[in-house]
Amino acid sequence: MKIGVFLVLFQNEPFEKALDYVKAQGVEAVEIGTGGYPGNAHCNPKELLADPEKLARFKEAVESRGLEISALSCHGNPLHPNPEVAQKHHEDFEASVLLAEKLGVQNVITFSGCPGDSENAKYPNWVTCPWPPDFLEVLRWQWEEKLIPYWKKAGQFAKDHGVRVCLEMHPGFCVYNPETLLRLREAVGDVIGANFDPSHLFWQGIDPIFALRKLEGAVYHVHAKDTKVDLVNSLVNGTLDTKVYTEESKRSWIFRTVGYGHDFGFWKDFVSTLRLIGYDGVLSIEHEDSLMSGREGFAKAVAFLREVVIREKIGQAWWV
Repeated sequence: MKIGVFLVLFQNEPFEKALDYVKAQGVEAVEIGTGGYPGNAHCNPKELLADPEKLARFKEAVESRGLEISALSCHGNPLHPNPEVAQKHHEDFEASVLLAEKLGVQNVITFSGCPGDSENAKYPNWVTCPWPPDFLEVLRWQWEEKLIPYWKKAGQFAKDHGVRVCLEMHPGFCVYNPETLLRLREAVGDVIGANFDPSHLFWQGIDPIFALRKLEGAVYHVHAKDTKVDLVNSLVNGTLDTKVYTEESKRSWIFRTVGYGHDFGFWKDFVSTLRLIGYDGVLSIEHEDSLMSGREGFAKAVAFLREVVIREKIGQAWWV
């Protein structure tokens, strides 16, 4: 198991300077933003695809430091009701796939997307309950008319270029839990898998360990990010929370650096379960902890995960 980082954390730094910093902290892999919501500050796929020399320099910058690229990430909503947003995110996805092929990167990460409630919608509409019955009709339309047709074509495009689509299960999009991921995977094929981020599951009341067991064979990439559920607020208001992330004391939950939402025992079990289901890839640190600076959270996450991986290996060796 290797420790990596989602490099958009340092998007305000020049690319090579960011690589030098994370390498010095002991990471072995980088996940690079290539469009969509993460942006493309370090990597503009269209520019690199159009200039072989730039592409070669980009690749050399990573490889010369002994790093690998675990994934290209263009988290977006290619099904957005606003056609301009949808087209932009679709183009980012296709450019990321083409660049991944050139770089020999297997994984492209994004969201499933979420349409509106009809062709006349202006904004996405995430259905969270089956009643009144209008919601079930919206959900049927979203899946049968939008989501599955789009991903059949997009999935085939990725497959034709030797790339896997890693969908991050995230509330607000049609794929947000193991059940919806597997439903889309069944309709499209095994080109669809998960970028497994436990932080989005914790606050939904999902046990990430059980979720991993359910997704055996379908976990293609992993984010290392934690969530702290605030019982003082969540037991009063539940975990559906629309307050901004900076109102930490009022929210039912907040994102935390690994180890600050769940203890060492959980994360050791998490890594062991990943091995159990056949995943031995990268744990990519994603920092969204509003109580820590980026550098502080990143450094603490690296140290914590290094200890988790080392102890888990010792335990595994003892057991064998």
